Amino acid sequence: MKLDILAVGAHPDDVEMSAGGTIAKEIANGKKVGILDLTRGELGTRGSAEIRDVEAQDAAKILGVSKRHNLGFGDGFFENNHATQLEVIKIIRKYCPDIVLCNAVDDRHIDHGKGSKLVSDACFLSGLAKIETIHQGNHQHAWRPKQVYHYIQWKELTPDIVVDISGYEAQKMQAIFAYKSQFFDPDSDEPNTPISSKNATDSMLYRNRNLGRLIGTEAAEGFTVERLPAVDSIFDLI
Repeated sequence: MKLDILAVGAHPDDVEMSAGGTIAKEIANGKKVGILDLTRGELGTRGSAEIRDVEAQDAAKILGVSKRHNLGFGDGFFENNHATQLEVIKIIRKYCPDIVLCNAVDDRHIDHGKGSKLVSDACFLSGLAKIETIHQGNHQHAWRPKQVYHYIQWKELTPDIVVDISGYEAQKMQAIFAYKSQFFDPDSDEPNTPISSKNATDSMLYRNRNLGRLIGTEAAEGFTVERLPAVDSIFDLI
């Protein structure tokens, strides 16, 4: 199966928190989207890897993604190296996405910046024919995505482009709250974390609406880019 978009996150819930509205909108527009999680989030203070496995699949169903995989890299300790790059390359070549979405280039959690660079490097290397990969017994052909976009997470980075997600914010928040172990729950006995407060989830809504305000829509998500954004016509800008 070829995917139009492959969204990659260092942890289950990274993608939903930062690009869930964009994904929901593109799926509604007929695009095929997959999610790749690099780790199971096993070092998370709340919940467990097993709980997050289930939550990730629930969130995928809410968004309507076609595929979701987890590479099982070590949470907190994975590296951007030959071995991890090859595993990401295999997934890129398997699904041949035109666009890859990945972690913020700079963020509070060390895995986010590492994941960002790992995926960006793998997208480039995936296009080199002399790098040979075999996935499920099949020799793979080289494939390089047309664009790599980095979503914005904890830090307030300035986006290079914004995507109007008006009408899809509720679906995004539903996917986020599929991670019941991680986000605000007044009845939970779990320890508090930076993302488990009501302020944290409120801030997600505020960011979406503030970006929407800035472009004259109800809600939006922001991304940073590696290449200059281009339009076919100046009238393509809303």
